[in-house]
Amino acid sequence: MSDSVIVTDIARADPAVVDALAAFGSATVHEALGRIGYAGPRIRPIQIGARIAGTAITAVVAPGDNLMVHAAIEQAVAGDVIVVVPATDSPYGFIGDLMATQMQVRGVRGYVTSGGVRDTAELREMGFPVWAAHVSAEGTVKDTAGSVNLPVVLGSVVVAPGDVIVADDDGVAVVPRLRAAATLEAARARVQREAANRERYRAGEISMDVNGLRPVLEQLGIRYVPQAEYDAG
Repeated sequence: MSDSVIVTDIARADPAVVDALAAFGSATVHEALGRIGYAGPRIRPIQIGARIAGTAITAVVAPGDNLMVHAAIEQAVAGDVIVVVPATDSPYGFIGDLMATQMQVRGVRGYVTSGGVRDTAELREMGFPVWAAHVSAEGTVKDTAGSVNLPVVLGSVVVAPGDVIVADDDGVAVVPRLRAAATLEAARARVQREAANRERYRAGEISMDVNGLRPVLEQLGIRYVPQAEYDAG
């Protein structure tokens, strides 16, 4: 089948699980997944303080062409996040406030792209969250085929339609749809462990002991040496 398709009626993750994952943020979710799923440092928020989770509507677009973003908006429902990947690196402003207005009215929770975005001041004023690799005033055309709701490579991670996007100030993490519930439980367990460790740190303990790192130093052959001994060679 041609890759120039718009796939409709995709399967989505459980909305309750998606909503719960938003509370944990991208870093905790990435760790809970086994340190995978992070889209990479190039994809950054245009605002501060936004924290979302939603199901992915994916689009592959031609460089400098946002036709398939319009098609992706048509497929979006409340609770989705639109994920747009140019076929090659393309620092154009693929969306601005007009397209974001459509998304916002449809209940789309945010927009994530390895391409570019424009009208960033207006988007912040609207409260519409965006994570992008580029900010660019350069506009696009609408005349090249692409796809909607096929798997895409966003930065360093594969995103399938219906996967969970978790995004905040630290970046974007992607949770495979079929692993969403297990990831939520792992994230909850991680937060509980971190809370217990935080109390130990507040009581004066240090991470070398709490995390059992002294044996690791020993296994690596790292020694504690007094300054005078080190200076003496």
